[in-house]
Amino acid sequence: MNVIYLHGFKSSALSIKGQLLEKYCSNNPNINVHLPDLNQSPLHVIDQLSSLIESMNDVALVGSSLGGFYATHLVAKHHVPAVLINPAMRPWQLFRELFDEVLPYQVHPNWCLDDSDLDQLEQLALPTAQDADKILVLLQQGDEVLDYREAHRYYSDARPPAMMMTEAHGNHGMDDFAEKIPLVLQFLLDCIKKETE
Repeated sequence: MNVIYLHGFKSSALSIKGQLLEKYCSNNPNINVHLPDLNQSPLHVIDQLSSLIESMNDVALVGSSLGGFYATHLVAKHHVPAVLINPAMRPWQLFRELFDEVLPYQVHPNWCLDDSDLDQLEQLALPTAQDADKILVLLQQGDEVLDYREAHRYYSDARPPAMMMTEAHGNHGMDDFAEKIPLVLQFLLDCIKKETE
C-alpha cells in the first residue's frame, strides 16, 4: 500500500504526524509512506497529488486539516480511501477571516496565500462528500481552530455516510495521533482489499 500524507496549513513534508506515520511504517515493507510538500497554490497541489496517485497502485490518503480538505476532493476524483484528521471544511472562509488584512500572506518561503488561492479552494469544495464509505473521519471536540460539528454534519450527511470517530477533548493537532496509527492503517488496508476482491 502507498500512503500519501497530506499535511495541513503552515506545515510541511516534515509534519509531526507525517513523520510518526512514516516511522511506524518503516518496519513494514508492504507500506510506503509519501510526504509531499503542499506549500503551493491549491490547484497545483491537486495536480501534483493526482499525478502521484496515478503513478502508483494501492494508494490511500491520510489528510490533516487543510490536507483533509484536499483528500476529500481526491477521494471523489480518484476513488481512493482516506483517513481525515480534523478536516478543514471551508478553508477559504477561515483564511479570509484570519488574513484578510494581510493578503497576500507568506505561508512558506515558496508560497504566498492570495485571493486567487482562496477562490481556488472554494472551487475545490464539494457540496456533498463523494465515495464517503471510503472515508474515516477522526474528530476531536477540543479542536481550537475548527468547529468539529461542521465536519461531523458534512460527512454524516453523505450517502453512504463516512465512518466517524468523535472524541471529547483533544485539540486541532490531535496529539494522540500516534496511538491511532494502527486503526488508520487497518481501515485503509480493508478499503483497498475490498476494492480488489
